[in-house]
Amino acid sequence: MSERPLILVTNDDGILAPGILALAEAVAPLGDVVVCAPETERSGSSHAITLHSHLRVDEVRPGWHRVNGTPVDCVYLASLHLCERRPALVVSGVNPGYNLGSDVFYSGTVGGAAEGFIRGASAMAVSVHARESPRVAIPVVRTLARMLLAQPSLSLLNVNIPWISHSAPPPEGPPEVLAEGLPIVVTRLGARPYVEQVERRQDPRGMAYFWIGGPPRDAGEHEGEDTWAVKRGFVSVTPLILDITAPDLTPWQTMFAGTTVQVDPRRDD
Repeated sequence: MSERPLILVTNDDGILAPGILALAEAVAPLGDVVVCAPETERSGSSHAITLHSHLRVDEVRPGWHRVNGTPVDCVYLASLHLCERRPALVVSGVNPGYNLGSDVFYSGTVGGAAEGFIRGASAMAVSVHARESPRVAIPVVRTLARMLLAQPSLSLLNVNIPWISHSAPPPEGPPEVLAEGLPIVVTRLGARPYVEQVERRQDPRGMAYFWIGGPPRDAGEHEGEDTWAVKRGFVSVTPLILDITAPDLTPWQTMFAGTTVQVDPRRDD
């Protein structure tokens, strides 16, 4: 058995997406790589898991598997069945479009990484600007992956890489070279509001259908947030935790006083 760490690569854009090629290339020097991704795009699938239907897996080439499911299905199935040993690291992406602020609650890219964390691996979700080459992520991912593999504690990171190719004049050279040395800042989630809309349309047979959601809108940003960082050309690294319990339970304990037994959720009896 190899002594190299096993690294699982996934995404929410499908096995044929160019971003997953860049991601696999980024981590290849650091361990044994297994790729398991949806057969088609599953953007916006968040942490959806398939519990009431079957899953099928095809090995499209050695070490590369496609699944008729979600990113979470892919990570669960690969971690427990397809990989010869549990992954030490799960990397998800490279997503063509930022995952900032509240995007993390909808993102299949983040969902795949979070499932890796649940399965006992350090994990990161990686995103770039929608018009940027995914290859700009290679040096950043390689640096962060090396750091995660070296630390004993597990981490879940949401990584967004700034749009570096839009400057005038355009920079010259391969994207992965241009991205070397980009400053990395640790951030918190910022505000990421969208235009809220429901558009009613009509198909050729006269039946109504609906298109929901709109583009992101500018809500301003504050120093230290992920939205602030990418606008200033920084790589944003946001550590995530899966415990979304309200930090202060006092208002609810007061509200329900006398109707429930007050139990400290941190207490382990």
